[in-house]
Amino acid sequence: MATQIHPTAIVEAGAVLGPDCEIQAYAVVTRHVTLGARVVVHPFAVLGGDPQYLKFDRATASRVEIGAGTVIREHVTINRSIQSGGATRVGENCFLMASTHLAHDCLLGSNVVLANAALLAGHVEVGDHTFFGGGAAVHQFCRIGEGVMVAGHASITRDVAPFLMVAERDDVIGLNAVGLKRRGFSRAAIAELKSAYHAVFFTPGNIRDVAAAQLAAQAWESAEARRFLEFFAAGKRSFARARRAEAAEASE
Repeated sequence: MATQIHPTAIVEAGAVLGPDCEIQAYAVVTRHVTLGARVVVHPFAVLGGDPQYLKFDRATASRVEIGAGTVIREHVTINRSIQSGGATRVGENCFLMASTHLAHDCLLGSNVVLANAALLAGHVEVGDHTFFGGGAAVHQFCRIGEGVMVAGHASITRDVAPFLMVAERDDVIGLNAVGLKRRGFSRAAIAELKSAYHAVFFTPGNIRDVAAAQLAAQAWESAEARRFLEFFAAGKRSFARARRAEAAEASE
């Protein structure tokens, strides 16, 4: 089908819409937005609005970029970047449910799901295939790895490594085993991830050093285990920890 813009929708001059998009009634797509093919924008969503940043100069040339096949439900807000030439980016085939918010300079991978009222502050990075439960909130500059399951109403203030489940306030509660199986990961890959998980979270010492040592100590056959361990080498924030690991560390 051709791109559809419903009555009462607002699409400003300068917005770029890919083929077969649908902009439903009362949605707003500002001139700062680029949509890929087959993007659906539901009523009262606002894409490309100014960032909620007190020092922002509205003359700044920045954008929002939405990947193909993404669905944006009612009352979603996605703010443009605070950087000249910068962009807030959403990957392909994402699903942003009602009243979710992406602040300026967020970077979402593909196949990411945000349930109702999930909130991401500025500069948050999210890997592919990650799910946020309803009402989850993420502090600015956090990194959330691929394949993570964030529980509803969780408060995330630290980086979360790939393939984990996290709840409450930065509490890692294990590997996202169901998600790994649904994506078709092999038993061998899942077994290696379990081994890497236990090595990182239940070995005393600095978590970055522990992960680096694990990478150097053995040849990890699965790319997933290597990506999990490599995650700890980057970023500037601390890491969400498994509860037992934190308890053991506190008792030393």
